[in-house]
Amino acid sequence: MTTFNYTSILTQTVDELSESRSYQGLFHQHEDGAPLPSARSLHKIVELARAILFPGYFGNSTLNSHTVNYHIGVNVETLFGLLTEQIQAGLCFGLENNRNTACDNKPCRETAALLAARFISKLPELRRILATDVEAAYYGDPAATCFGEIISCYPAIRAISNYRIAHELLVLGVPLIPRFITEMAHSETGIDIHPGAQIGHHFTIDHGTGVVIGATCIIGNNVKLYQGVTLGAKSFPLDNNGNPIKGIPRHPILEDDVIVYSNATILGRITIGKGATVGGNIWVTENVPVGARIIQRKTKDE
Repeated sequence: MTTFNYTSILTQTVDELSESRSYQGLFHQHEDGAPLPSARSLHKIVELARAILFPGYFGNSTLNSHTVNYHIGVNVETLFGLLTEQIQAGLCFGLENNRNTACDNKPCRETAALLAARFISKLPELRRILATDVEAAYYGDPAATCFGEIISCYPAIRAISNYRIAHELLVLGVPLIPRFITEMAHSETGIDIHPGAQIGHHFTIDHGTGVVIGATCIIGNNVKLYQGVTLGAKSFPLDNNGNPIKGIPRHPILEDDVIVYSNATILGRITIGKGATVGGNIWVTENVPVGARIIQRKTKDE
């Protein structure tokens, strides 16, 4: 019987994996005082934010009108502490990946606390606009029995609430963390909304699975999407080194009162005019006039 030399195979593999050329661009070197964002902490942050925005539906379900102030106060205080830590981690990560000087812990902490406080000050407005999203989902779905069912059960509300939280953090200049938060919703619901998209009030997504909304999308008020809709880009310009040029608008604009039915694909920086309807299973790469109806044409063989 031959004796197989496992040790030499394992040692060789470790040496190959430790070779700097093999992990170039894939390695994060830890610096003291510059932690990486924590997926577990960010999950807790989203849970706390949902419990604050929708008290009684998420988090502690035993609260009542007499105790709501206390519970929201505890949640806001906990949220502030966790969010400060995670924003600090995001700021330090952003500095490192922008090839700037190493993060100085104290200024990062002070900046993170200020940004966390500014975000928390936006929560009343976030609740106001999310209430319009709940309303749009309820009145847009005859199967819905009450607002509570929408908040508790509908994946769109979970995805849209994550998006609105992430978008506010992105507007405040927080790196990395917003993308973490929208990707959590993507994993949970199958709805992929980039935090950079701009979305108006009374927004809803029916069913939702497979919806993709790109970073430079602008979506107006009272817009409804169905499952499988893609608001994406076509080609995008590259710099002299072959890298994508950042910041160029490349995704669609949907004006107010637009409806897009299931599995429609809308690509490029085009405008879908106010009140237009885009039918299912079609590609749209040109502007759609105000009030138009774009539907799938049958072929002669159908």
